[in-house]
Amino acid sequence: MNGRAELTRSLKLRHIVVIGLGYMAPMAVFDTFGIVSGETGGHVPAAYAVTLLAILFTAASYGKMVRLFPSAGTAYTYTQQTIHPYAGFLVGWASLLDYLFLPMINALLTGVYLSSVFPDVSTVWWIIGFIVLVTGLNVFRVTVTASVNSILVLFQVVVVVLFAGLAIRGLTQGDGLGQVFNLRPFLSPDMSVIALLSGASILCFSFLGFDAVTTLTEETVDAKKTIPRGIMLVALAGGALFITASYFMQSLFPDVSVLSDPEAASAEIALFIGGTVFQLVFLAAALSSTLASGLVSVTSVTRLLYAMGRDGFLPKRWFGYVHPKLRTPVLNVLLVGALMLFALYMDLLTATSFINFGALIAFSFVNISVMAYYFRKQKNKSIKDWWGFVLSPLIGTTFIAFLWVNLEATSMMLGLLWSSVGLIYLLYLVKVKKTNLEMMKFEE
Repeated sequence: MNGRAELTRSLKLRHIVVIGLGYMAPMAVFDTFGIVSGETGGHVPAAYAVTLLAILFTAASYGKMVRLFPSAGTAYTYTQQTIHPYAGFLVGWASLLDYLFLPMINALLTGVYLSSVFPDVSTVWWIIGFIVLVTGLNVFRVTVTASVNSILVLFQVVVVVLFAGLAIRGLTQGDGLGQVFNLRPFLSPDMSVIALLSGASILCFSFLGFDAVTTLTEETVDAKKTIPRGIMLVALAGGALFITASYFMQSLFPDVSVLSDPEAASAEIALFIGGTVFQLVFLAAALSSTLASGLVSVTSVTRLLYAMGRDGFLPKRWFGYVHPKLRTPVLNVLLVGALMLFALYMDLLTATSFINFGALIAFSFVNISVMAYYFRKQKNKSIKDWWGFVLSPLIGTTFIAFLWVNLEATSMMLGLLWSSVGLIYLLYLVKVKKTNLEMMKFEE
């Protein structure tokens, strides 16, 4: 094995945007609608707008860090370079929860969707088929993943647009609020700010994806410029899709109690708005969503593992290996594919609990890293820098702190347990094995 091969730069802005949107899974807006509508009292699009505004501050922090430290290691690298290498490892270790368990969630969802259509085929086979497909595609050059993902994301966008068209038809015929344009989903006398923020805390995780593209920094052309632009475009485009789709759903169903099961209302909404044919199209879009998200989430986690292996925190011969011809971390891809088999023994609630903790750790420390860089390494400080490196990430951190307060106890418990394992491993690495750790060097 030639461990000296490196990732190759082949991705452009359009690739980054579709990969980020694929990770975010646009169709997820339909899955969370019933829950968040009940939580916010019928103001889902307003909750999405609040979430988007808040998440943009953290997105800006990611953009700043990419320009300073263009590495595949994302939050792991940023914390390592601005605070301490060991802190960076622990952040990267915690972030693995997000990146490792999202592919499993998509495998589980794929099994659920296909089993509902083909009940005679065991869910186990659908999950295994999903794992083989996304693992196989990730073995090839990253441009293959980007191309397949582009098709899947485009199909989802088309279905959302079709949904909006059918919703407009229904509203003009008197369904729901009976008006195409109505401020009620965004603002009404009975709207509660606390309820809105509570709904935003749930929807925050719909925006996972704008950060995942930073793991592709070393495979992106002119990454210092392309990745920050891609981050903002992914967040804004995803937010626009979420707000648009939720607006029409909320207009059609101002009171979700009329739905037979508000917590799993997507299929019922699709049937109501477009009949059986659209319901099947809708199911196909949901499947394309899990496939796109699963595909790029495997891409992301293998790059994070590569960065940690290259630095010596994980065994370098395996995790730092890049195939000399394919230019992908093939061994990491195969390992993640094997780990995805745990989806056969896991439920959605447990997997989701792991993801939430890892995502919040990453978000928190990226904002903290920006401030740490300003106070510890920034030489020439201006008023503009004070806003970009202190106030903006501080606002982002404040919103993330609100999410921490609302994090369910199971997520916190599992996350702390996983972090404890990481701390024990780090102590073994440094105190017992005395491993030589090699941080990447970046020009000032």
